[in-house]
Amino acid sequence: MDFNFKKSYLIIAGVVVVVLLFFGSSMFITIQPGERGVIFRPFSSGLDKESIYIPGFHIVAPWNTLFVYDVKEQAREETMDVLDKNGLSVNVDVSVRFNPMYDKIGYLHEVFGTRYIDQLIIPEVRSSVRQVAGRFTAEEIYSTKRSEVEASIIEETGKILEKNNIAMRALLIRSINLPEKIKAAIETKLEEEQAFLTYQYTLQTAEQEAEKKRIDAEAIARYNRIIDASLTSSILKQRGIEATLDLAKSPNSKVVVIGSTKDGLPLILGNN
Repeated sequence: MDFNFKKSYLIIAGVVVVVLLFFGSSMFITIQPGERGVIFRPFSSGLDKESIYIPGFHIVAPWNTLFVYDVKEQAREETMDVLDKNGLSVNVDVSVRFNPMYDKIGYLHEVFGTRYIDQLIIPEVRSSVRQVAGRFTAEEIYSTKRSEVEASIIEETGKILEKNNIAMRALLIRSINLPEKIKAAIETKLEEEQAFLTYQYTLQTAEQEAEKKRIDAEAIARYNRIIDASLTSSILKQRGIEATLDLAKSPNSKVVVIGSTKDGLPLILGNN
């Protein structure tokens, strides 16, 4: 009886060891910092979208599967050829930064699975870039409206990714390349427009300066007319008398009154 018990015990222990060896890697799981897990129970509740496994050590039944997601910020770069408003091919290099929403990886897994980057991120970035580029000309994409193009791509991509439980952190247009002939023509046009703007500025400055001088001249002429109209003979006599009195008070002068001018002003002769 004891022998049979020991034998059964050894068999059970052997089975346990075999199970641990065979399923150990799937039963004992450590989730690292910057990761989250979502479990799939095929024989009971299926995919548990609400229960999110946080970093740490976890024991999972061997018939269940724990899917681990990297939820740290990630980056992808994409180079693509798109068509502008006029059907001209434009090569665009785009960089996007993103991360899965921590508490929504169950829903993300249900729709896209662990290959969500290839099935969601990249296709949506490409689609948004193509749609936005199709609303602008090559010149606008390359120079005059580049910031507007970038803003539109960010807005449209961000919205669709957010609906699918992805937080987009940034999207940048790293470079835009055009055929050399088109690029040269656009740069020449921009240089000519800049030269014209410079000429216009110089012309406006000269016109403003001329207008200022004209206004100053009119002001001086108006002032002189007012002065001339106010200088009556009585005022001139008064000013003459005041000047004579000031001169007579000077210690360096001798005042000799010898008569008067025809205007009735005294004459001052002699000085030291």
